[in-house]
Amino acid sequence: MSRKSAKSHHPLEQDSLEHTPEDSSSPAQAADESTARKASDKTRDDKTRDKEGEDENNDAPGDVSSHDAHADLIEKLVAAHNQINELKEDYIRAKAEMENIRRRSQNEIISARKYAIEGFAQELLSVVDSLDQATRVEMDQPNAEAAINMKQNMKQNMKQGLALTLKQFDQVMEKFGVIAVAAETGVKFNPEVHQAISVIASDAVAPEHIVNVIQKGFSLKDRLLRPAMVVIAKSPEK
Repeated sequence: MSRKSAKSHHPLEQDSLEHTPEDSSSPAQAADESTARKASDKTRDDKTRDKEGEDENNDAPGDVSSHDAHADLIEKLVAAHNQINELKEDYIRAKAEMENIRRRSQNEIISARKYAIEGFAQELLSVVDSLDQATRVEMDQPNAEAAINMKQNMKQNMKQGLALTLKQFDQVMEKFGVIAVAAETGVKFNPEVHQAISVIASDAVAPEHIVNVIQKGFSLKDRLLRPAMVVIAKSPEK
């Protein structure tokens, strides 16, 4: 009885009874588990690095392609910029040329208006010369006898000279399209080219026909410059 009580209360014997064989091997197992975990972690790290390397390798072609696209875009932008500059230069040159054409056209129009009758005036000079010569012949008489002889023939000579001058003047006018309106005795009155200043009864001329021409009318090509001033006939009163 006393031995059993002593055995049960001995601390060392109690500790040795409480420890099983499995408890004695736990440090070794913990070491193995730690080693296994490290190996697993290492393997996982290696796989992660391999995957990252693969991702980097996979990303490399994309980076090259992006660089090429960027370089191509820059090249296109430079080409577009050069083309814009060329178009600007062409526009400036075209604008300057149009301005020069406009100025030349304006100068030509001004000159044409200013010297439109230059040819007409040159042709009229011959008429002026004829009139001037006629004036000189009348004024430059050497003596009284010559003046008397000139006076006797003055009417006839003057009429002939004026007729020749008028004919010359008409030729110049016709050359530039200035034509006398048809207005003679017996011509039917035309309100488009004739202007009646008087109406008289006449047996010799039909009603609404021209009896007499007071002033000639003229037209420039197809445009009326002035109407002919005429006297027209009407039926005589009975």
